[in-house]
Amino acid sequence: METKAEMNPASGDVIAEAVHDLCATFEEFKQANDLRLKELEEKGVGDIVSEEKLTRINKALDEQKSAIDRLSLQVARPTRGDVRAISSADNEHKSAFHAYMRSGDSAPLFALEGKSLSVGVDSDGGYLAPDETEARIITAVRDISPIRQIAMTRQIGANAYRKPVSVTGAAAGWVGESDIRPETASPTLQAVDFPTMELYAMPAATQTLLDDSIVDIEQWIADEVQAEFAAQESAAFVNGDGLTQPKGLATYPTVAEGTQSWGSLGYIATGVDGAFAATDAGDSLMDLIYAPKQAYRNNGKFLMNRTTLGELRKLKDANGNYLWQPSLQAGAPSTLLGFPVIESEDMPGIAIGSLSIAFGDFERGYLIVDRAGVRVLRDPFSAKPYILFYTTKRVGGGVQDFEAIKFLKFSVS
Repeated sequence: METKAEMNPASGDVIAEAVHDLCATFEEFKQANDLRLKELEEKGVGDIVSEEKLTRINKALDEQKSAIDRLSLQVARPTRGDVRAISSADNEHKSAFHAYMRSGDSAPLFALEGKSLSVGVDSDGGYLAPDETEARIITAVRDISPIRQIAMTRQIGANAYRKPVSVTGAAAGWVGESDIRPETASPTLQAVDFPTMELYAMPAATQTLLDDSIVDIEQWIADEVQAEFAAQESAAFVNGDGLTQPKGLATYPTVAEGTQSWGSLGYIATGVDGAFAATDAGDSLMDLIYAPKQAYRNNGKFLMNRTTLGELRKLKDANGNYLWQPSLQAGAPSTLLGFPVIESEDMPGIAIGSLSIAFGDFERGYLIVDRAGVRVLRDPFSAKPYILFYTTKRVGGGVQDFEAIKFLKFSVS
């Protein structure tokens, strides 16, 4: 079960071989699971050796899929030689920012502020990183954060974004050619606020590193903060409290599908506390798929964590076909009942009453708001002999359409 995708991606052939290995491992998984089911049917209890083998293969599938995703990002990522057209003002800002990062000399940035180029604030707030640095960070964070890949994003220049949404929709009707047109009801609008919260990271460097002219300062700061930003964002987009973090989609009120009103999300129950039904387990998944209206279902995706996905790989339909299928295309997600599966480790695992699986059109359902600008404050005093770079960005998020996303609840009702 060697993961060949860990090799250096010299060409697309390596990715193709890795996809082939993933499919072969899934065939091995199906054989092991079929044996486990046969033992359960014949003996009424599973063999511990078969269970351990299935768990081991399941883990290998996760590792191979993750390795393929990493390879796809490496191939798609532009080389460092790629540059965009940069204006003279951008170049001036970039040079001034480099001087500040390497030596703490903020005079050039102050001079630029005098020219009305918005590059910073007072010394306690830090200075705006060049646009190129911000773009590197945002791109890297998007590649890592699963929710960013499927949600709608908006960039704003203020600390909050207010969006009017239609709670009831506009009324319409049919009339004859000579009939009087009665006045239709107006849609009920409600303003929804998406405030941005401060997200920070504090990478440290030595003066020796900063003095090295070969080191790309912009790339260094992007590499240092991207993983931490992505991890914090991903957790908040699922479980954020809406106070000091974006409002997570799993923290909204949930009610049984068909009884919800605007402001709450609907759920489908599996019928069993903490598990799928013993027979026809896929039925609850089908009910979940058809809970959203067709307009949302067309762009539907599943969202769950790795352990939940491992359980779903074992499920079959009435004809004995596995509900989960690996992707045959590098960089594309696997599918469940024909719909893409997005993995988020911040989704809860299967437990009594857990909302472990979400399905819907996340692009229409969840909005991420980014305030333009990444600020950096150089701190040479707090951790001598190291120099800290207090790096901040402002991010908000929340549900914008409560009909677009549904949950599967592992409970009787």
